[in-house]
Amino acid sequence: MNLSNYKKTLKNPLRARTITFLIKENRVVLGRKKQGFGKGNFLGIGGKVEIGEKIEDAAKREILEEIKVELTDVKHRGEIDFYFPHIADEKRNMKVHIFVCESWQGEPRETEEIAPFWFEKNSIPFEQMWDDAKYWLTEILEGKKLKAEFIYDKDLKVKDYKREYL
Repeated sequence: MNLSNYKKTLKNPLRARTITFLIKENRVVLGRKKQGFGKGNFLGIGGKVEIGEKIEDAAKREILEEIKVELTDVKHRGEIDFYFPHIADEKRNMKVHIFVCESWQGEPRETEEIAPFWFEKNSIPFEQMWDDAKYWLTEILEGKKLKAEFIYDKDLKVKDYKREYL
C-alpha cells in the first residue's frame, strides 16, 4: 500500500512524539532501545507528548527521563509522519517532532528503557536502526530541516516515502 492510498483510510489523528539527537562536535548520541516497540534498534531519544504538553517540553522531559540529561537549548529540525498499516487500530501511527541539542547538563546515562552510545556522525549504524533513518538522519545532523512521511510494511521495512528539506 502506498502513502496516499493509506492516508485516505485513516480514522484517527497521528499521535505526537519527539526524538532528540545530542550533538557534540562530530559525534551524536543514539540510544539502543531496551524494551517495547523497536527493541534493539538504535534511535533518537524521545517519546510521547502528554495531553496539554508543549512539544519542546516533551522533548526535554523525555531526554531527562530516558538518559538523565537536562537540555538547555533545543532546535526543532522538522517532522516525520510514520504509518504502520499492518498494526490494528492505527495505534503505532505517529507524528514525530525532530530536535537536536548541542548544549545540556549532565552525561547521558543508561536507564531501564535506553542505553545511550556516542557515534561519529560519519559512522551511524544505519543497519541497526529503523529503516527510515538512512533516508534523512545524516541531513538532519548536518543542520537541514525536514518534513517527511514513511509507510512501513509488515516486515518493518519502508514501503513508500516522501521527504522535503525546508
